[in-house]
Amino acid sequence: MPAPRYSVEIISTTRNPKEPRNTYRFGVSVYRSGRDLRVKKYALALVPLLLGLFLMWAAQSGQLADPILFIRVNLGLFVLFIGLLTSGVLLTVFLVRAWGERRASAALVGSNNQQEDLRRQFIRRLDHEMKNPLTALRAALANLNGREDSEVVASLHSQVDRLARLTTDLRKLTDLETQPIECEQVDISELLAELIEEAQNRVEMENRQMHLSLPQVPWPLPPVSGDRDLLYIACHNLMENALKFSDPEAAIEVRAFEDGPLIAVEVAGTGTGIPSGELPHIGEELYRGRAALGVEGSGMGLALVRAIVARHDGTMSVRSRPGIGTVVTLRFPAASAK
Repeated sequence: MPAPRYSVEIISTTRNPKEPRNTYRFGVSVYRSGRDLRVKKYALALVPLLLGLFLMWAAQSGQLADPILFIRVNLGLFVLFIGLLTSGVLLTVFLVRAWGERRASAALVGSNNQQEDLRRQFIRRLDHEMKNPLTALRAALANLNGREDSEVVASLHSQVDRLARLTTDLRKLTDLETQPIECEQVDISELLAELIEEAQNRVEMENRQMHLSLPQVPWPLPPVSGDRDLLYIACHNLMENALKFSDPEAAIEVRAFEDGPLIAVEVAGTGTGIPSGELPHIGEELYRGRAALGVEGSGMGLALVRAIVARHDGTMSVRSRPGIGTVVTLRFPAASAK
């Protein structure tokens, strides 16, 4: 049996001393559901129509003495009234539509912010919960060193270290998105030269060719405003990816140049390349393409790069040809243009 639309409750029974004896007044409270209120709102919108139908019936049935109404108005005032009425209706429609779009946009932004907050809370809790188990595993593996199955123990060590790096990178990414960063004038040319020199001093880079291209004439690159350590990490991760996914004898090119008000940094290398269907996912947390399945990594390197670039009001783009190579470009506002 459906519930009644209205419920009546007696909230007081007081006698008025000024009225005759045995006369009482009752306070009544009427409660209506949200559905009933919506029905009432729509019913009110039909009142003008019902009134018009009633007057038409009265005129047609002879209930009115003179059903013919003559109106004489000034043509200019009539046109003005029609214009005002039309403009009012259109303005109301536009305002209602804009209000609805603003509400939808605000709801979407609020939902995205809430999801981001939940993601950060999850990552912080994951990092906290993983510390003790990882410490216990490392301690247990330390007691197994020297056994005959040393290869198995070494493999376990490698997996535990990989899991520890993954949780560390997730924490770094969360901190990077929320904590303030330093802001100073960073010489990108000097930073890239330092990065190339450090890479060439590594033993595994003995047969590698690395080329650095920097403009000098008619003027050098202007500086970038930001955190030097973070910018170094971003460029370092790009170079590590280029080295990781290219042949041991392949050349790596690092280029920097002015692109209007921006400073562009490119890292290019030959290799397997990236299929076009995977390009939109580059830079997502923990994402690894098919070419990376057999390569050591956590899928967090380019996610950190994208986050660092975003904190510096920059952009990251990727161009790739499968079987040929990949070019990753970072663009930052020049210090003089910010």
